[in-house]
Amino acid sequence: MPAPSGAIVAFDFDGTLTTRDSFMMFLAWRVMAPRYLGGLGRLLPAVAAYLGDHDRGRLKAAAVREFLRGLPRNVLEAEAQAFARSTSARLLRPDALETWRQWGVRGATRVIVTASPEVTIAPFAHVLGADTLIGTRLKFDAEDRVEGGLEGENCRADEKVRRLREWFGPDVRLAAAYGDTSGDHAMLGIADEQGYRVFKQKP
Repeated sequence: MPAPSGAIVAFDFDGTLTTRDSFMMFLAWRVMAPRYLGGLGRLLPAVAAYLGDHDRGRLKAAAVREFLRGLPRNVLEAEAQAFARSTSARLLRPDALETWRQWGVRGATRVIVTASPEVTIAPFAHVLGADTLIGTRLKFDAEDRVEGGLEGENCRADEKVRRLREWFGPDVRLAAAYGDTSGDHAMLGIADEQGYRVFKQKP
């Protein structure tokens, strides 16, 4: 059955298309274990602050500062591509990929909407043939190096809907949306078909 005319379908990435959080996996992948564990230790004050304010964006910005600050954009993009090549087979859920494929066959516009940084998800989105990628944006300095913060808001909860409206218009309605956490509820709320934690398979 063809997709409704102009149908837009949104997929969360981490935990929905994948089995785990890809950003922390990427950070661990790109550094040696002692460096990663040491970095996590230095993030403990940020984790403690998160337990008080529940500001995921602030915690993510702290992780970016710890592990990526000063990294040139082109180096980060190359590392993200290598990470996607080496992990896709063991990271992406087969049943989620099949639903993604089916919507593509039906002619829907398929969008990945993720709280992970766009720059690290872009290689996955490219291979999957996503029509649009909407994610958290990292801040880069005048020399195009990671500055250590976020450009705008962390892309979760209401921010996902705001970004979808920014891209597709204020009256956007999704034919379907898929997610796995409370950060996806707002996006699911503007979808005709709401897929919450429907994908279970592991590679």
